[in-house]
Amino acid sequence: MTVASHPRIAVLLPCYNEEAAIAQTVAGFLAALPGATIYVYDNNSRDRTIEVARTAGAVVRTERMQGKGNVVRRMFADVDADIYLLVDGDATYDAPSAPRMIDKLVNDHLDMVVGFRVDQSAAAYRPGHRTGNWMLTGFLSSVFGQSFKDILSGYRVFSRRFVKSFPALSDGFEIETELAVYALELSLPVAEVETPYYARPEGSFSKLNTWRDGFRILGTILKLYRSERPLRFFTVIGILLALAAIILAIPIVITFIETGLVPRFPTAVLSMGLMIMAMLSVSSGLVLDTVTRGRREMKMLAYLSQPAPKRN
Repeated sequence: MTVASHPRIAVLLPCYNEEAAIAQTVAGFLAALPGATIYVYDNNSRDRTIEVARTAGAVVRTERMQGKGNVVRRMFADVDADIYLLVDGDATYDAPSAPRMIDKLVNDHLDMVVGFRVDQSAAAYRPGHRTGNWMLTGFLSSVFGQSFKDILSGYRVFSRRFVKSFPALSDGFEIETELAVYALELSLPVAEVETPYYARPEGSFSKLNTWRDGFRILGTILKLYRSERPLRFFTVIGILLALAAIILAIPIVITFIETGLVPRFPTAVLSMGLMIMAMLSVSSGLVLDTVTRGRREMKMLAYLSQPAPKRN
């Protein structure tokens, strides 16, 4: 592949306090993709990230709203290119893998290629993060029927039509989950490519909190499931409410058949209320499912309005 033959490749690096790693990251991608423009978006760093990135040869911009999701939303809106490569600025991802990922995207007519991390040292991928990624990947697969092996990878290549039609709503590290769900929901052509994953350079520290960000990502999956699969979501709630109503009603019905009396009237009212709520839940799911289909059609139209990646 001749990477330079591809029109307008943009490498997007969201950064927060990455003074120790950003120069190495920028240099690596400048070497791997000579024709690309490297964009570093600083997110209120308190160190010399901006100065170091600019000296290394990157185009430096800023995003004042804190959080990786906010930075990605700004980058996708501002940068105009044909192929986008999104990667963390911590020098943990393998820059020489970038041409292979771009080749995969263009030659196979894909819209997203995810770098499946293969750690090169024990310090690269902490056990808590590995376990959390495995659990969240499995949960996403059970919810949406298919998934990736590494949904939390920060190394991805996108087509222009993906980037310019993606409605980024997340604020923080859950943005990777939102990207995966968007691709699955519209059945976009995607793939994964194995890439080496390294430990951070000395002096560079992770901003990811295993428990806090893990729960935020899990919450994002649930919210996306509610918005993208409302009929299933509210039907499950309706079934649970209906079962509770039936369990409460059984002894009341038995007593009424035997004696003709309803001695526990408050329980009967509660059972009736739960059954009404169950029916309302299912009805809400039916209405929202129609709305969701309309939203999905609008997303697909926005996606189709952009040109597909060009081949060599």
